[in-house]
Amino acid sequence: MQPALDVQVREVGLRDGLQAVAAPLATSAKLAWIRAEAEAGVREIEVTSFVPARLLPQFADAEEVVAQALRLGGLQVVALVPNLRGAERALALGVPKLDYVVSVSRTHNLRNVRREREASLEDFRRIVQARDAAGRHHTTTLAAGLSTALGCSYEGRIAVDEVRRCAAFLAEAGAQEILVADTVGYGDPRQVREVLRGVLAEVAGIPVAAHFHDTRGLGLANVLAALDCGISRFDASLGGLGGCPFAPGASGNIVMEDLVFMLESMGLRTGVDLERLLAVRELAARHLGADQMHGALASAGLPRHYRGAGDGARPH
Repeated sequence: MQPALDVQVREVGLRDGLQAVAAPLATSAKLAWIRAEAEAGVREIEVTSFVPARLLPQFADAEEVVAQALRLGGLQVVALVPNLRGAERALALGVPKLDYVVSVSRTHNLRNVRREREASLEDFRRIVQARDAAGRHHTTTLAAGLSTALGCSYEGRIAVDEVRRCAAFLAEAGAQEILVADTVGYGDPRQVREVLRGVLAEVAGIPVAAHFHDTRGLGLANVLAALDCGISRFDASLGGLGGCPFAPGASGNIVMEDLVFMLESMGLRTGVDLERLLAVRELAARHLGADQMHGALASAGLPRHYRGAGDGARPH
């Protein structure tokens, strides 16, 4: 039986991180990363994207990665689906959780998926219908992400009412989780509280998660603001990999190792073994190059006599 968690951390580097890496990472390397991070205690990993391979060759092996990842016990396997066709591919494989993303910024949505925002919102409704028609209502969770919810490289700050409106639509359409994403690192703690409280009011009863980038150094501060709002699900990326290719100036996600260290130091259980997680980082760096990896904990190391919040934490 797995111990209870206070905060759930989800690894998105294998999708959000690798989409910014031009050279395809070998399938065997991806699977080694997934396996090692699951063994370190990360219970949910976004393992791939069902985007057409001609657009992002990095994910040409999506079916194989998913098939192998599904064999790992205790891991919630997640895949991003950009449209109905991608969702159909994922449903055929039995992926237990699908992430669908809509940009609140109309301009970013056009650049990212070449569709108007409202067309993307309607496509999510069709994905829900396809999931239910396939008889997978009880076996496939549908999460809906609100990209650029705190700001956009093209449009600047996004009105909270626009975020609320999109969240309400997705919840009504059948989303079982709402993810609020600061895709380009525009958000500050005060804005994070305002947006998250607005979304929570719109989707009462549906879990809300947060996805922050550290573009301007406020990623972990924004996590603290989200915790103040009652959020307990966060995306992060090993070594801070990532960045949206369709958002100028966007840099990586918050660093998974730094996030876990902060949460555990605060007494919040994540279920993650930090020593093993740092070893996974070294594994990924061997394939991607150390210059791709960021993070303060990896540079400074764990403090002497450090103890995390989780069971089994031990002094160093």
